[in-house]
Amino acid sequence: MHDQLVTRLEPRSGEPWLDVATGTGGVAIRAAAAGADVTGVDIAPGMLEGARAKAPQIDFKLGDVQELRFDDESFDVVSSCFGFIFAPDHAATARELARVCRDRLGFTAWEPSPELRDLYDRFDLDQPEGRHPFQWGRPEHIDELLGEAFDLQLEHDLWVLEGADGAELWEFWSRSAPPFKAMAESLDPEKRDLFRAAYIEYCERYRAGDRVRVPRRYVLALGRKR
Repeated sequence: MHDQLVTRLEPRSGEPWLDVATGTGGVAIRAAAAGADVTGVDIAPGMLEGARAKAPQIDFKLGDVQELRFDDESFDVVSSCFGFIFAPDHAATARELARVCRDRLGFTAWEPSPELRDLYDRFDLDQPEGRHPFQWGRPEHIDELLGEAFDLQLEHDLWVLEGADGAELWEFWSRSAPPFKAMAESLDPEKRDLFRAAYIEYCERYRAGDRVRVPRRYVLALGRKR
C-alpha cells in the first residue's frame, strides 16, 4: 500500500513532499527514493526514532497534523498511509492538510467495518460520531471535509492480512500499529485480556486451512488542489 500510494502521487525530482503521521517512514522513504525532497511528521517520538534509524537523510520532525508548523502551501505533495485518520479532530486535520498542500494530496483510510465496530463497541472503545478513524473511509465524509479544497478521486481496494492464527495477527497490530496498541492499553488488564480473546476470535472467522486471511477494505483518496 505504501508503494501504491507513492506511485499514484507521481513523485518528481526535488519537489517538497510532506508525509503526515509518517510512523517509521514507509511512505517517506519510498518518496525520497523516487527523488522527492521529503519531510516526515509524526506525533510519536518512538516512531520517529525508528524512521530516523532507517533513513537519516530524511528530515523527520515531531508534530501534530491538527496544527502543522509549516507555512501555507509549503509542500507540492502531502501524503499519509493510514496515518492522520487517527487524529481526533477531523475538521482541524482537513484544514491543515489543505493549508500546507500546494498541488497533490494522497492518503489511505480504512472503510467502516460493521464487524469491528461491533467488537469495539462491546468494550467501549468507540469514539464520538464523526471523529472515529473509520469515518475517513466514507466518501461523503472525505468530500465534506476536503471537497472544497481538492478535486477528489476515490478508489476502493482490499488488503488481506495473513497469519498462522488470530494470535499472530493480534501481535502484528500490537507491534506495528500504535493507535491499536494505545486502544488496547486503555483497558484495564482483565478487560484487555477479554478484548484480545474477542479479537482473536474475530480473526479466526477467516480461517482457511492452516492460515487466517482477514480482509480489510480501504479507500485510496487522491486530490488535486483547486
